[in-house]
Amino acid sequence: MELKSFSSNSVSTFEVAHVGRSSSSLLSSFRHKVGVRFSTQFKCRRGLFLKTYCASDETYLADKAVISSVGSDNLAVETSSHHINGINGSSSSFYHRNLRVLDAFDDDYGGVVIDPNRIPANPYAFAPVLRLSLSQWKKMGKKGIWLKLPLEKSDLVPIAVKEGFQYHHAEPGYVMLTYWIPEGPCMLPANASHQVGVGGFVINDNNEVLVVQEKHCSPGTSGLWKIPTGFIHEAEEIYTGVVREVKEETGIETEFIEVIAFRHAHHLAFEKSDLFFICMLRPLSSKIIVDDLEVEAAKWMPLAEFVEQPLIQEDSMFKKIIDIFVARLGKRYCGLSTHQIVSKFDGRTSSLYYNVIDNQDINCVGN
Repeated sequence: MELKSFSSNSVSTFEVAHVGRSSSSLLSSFRHKVGVRFSTQFKCRRGLFLKTYCASDETYLADKAVISSVGSDNLAVETSSHHINGINGSSSSFYHRNLRVLDAFDDDYGGVVIDPNRIPANPYAFAPVLRLSLSQWKKMGKKGIWLKLPLEKSDLVPIAVKEGFQYHHAEPGYVMLTYWIPEGPCMLPANASHQVGVGGFVINDNNEVLVVQEKHCSPGTSGLWKIPTGFIHEAEEIYTGVVREVKEETGIETEFIEVIAFRHAHHLAFEKSDLFFICMLRPLSSKIIVDDLEVEAAKWMPLAEFVEQPLIQEDSMFKKIIDIFVARLGKRYCGLSTHQIVSKFDGRTSSLYYNVIDNQDINCVGN
């Protein structure tokens, strides 16, 4: 067996092969348990690389020892096992690779965010590097670790879970896992708890409301003419989302005026909470083009006829929303308009919704 010393700033691996049994994970016991000789005339502070040769066509079980420099004189050792084949008596040099802490950056809360673009794709390469990285981050006093694994690296998920990572959330292109280092309860923020929906009240100069009948609805709302509704997309504003939804379902162009009310409900889809914003919109066009995928029919309906629908009159939630809308039309109620404001906390522009009295004759009940 040949022993090579080297000088490197990274952590190195070596493998020792033998027949029938695996070697000890401690460097000091290699001579006794492996049954091979190696020279002790070496000096190495940063790592070492062992090399062996096999002369038969047999399957060997090898231990890979990971040697990490943890100070000028101390070495930490870990082991893992792999099967390696020697072929036709030729020399088989067990591969050598440098181990380094995973590329990552610090977050604002004493944690670490691992760079998903620099994660090894090979599970056998990822496992020891992840283990080494966690060890280093623990020594550094880090707290939460964020690991984002893209879809093409999904084979790494079981490895991360085995090391103690937990699922946080998933999107179509990735899964996010977290690891909390300190003792005590995890202080990392939980996954998003809400979904956000919008509904658009669009009324024209003829006092007609834009309404739709959905293709896919519950039996209890079958036959109901309702306002266009939908979900807000990621990074989409409420006021732009509701305009988009009305356009998609009916083809009508609109202008956002106000949020006139919102509903908060819990334990809905996937046990998530739901925020639903009812908005008042001004129509900019009149020709209806129905979305065949979601909408069965759409039309302009007289407001009085819309309000008198049995399903609306019998439901306290629907009826209250209609009452608010009618009060807003009569200038007896003021909704929330959007205003773009920059905060010094993050330097970003945000939408703040609040009501403004522009005319002294308007009595804003919601003020």
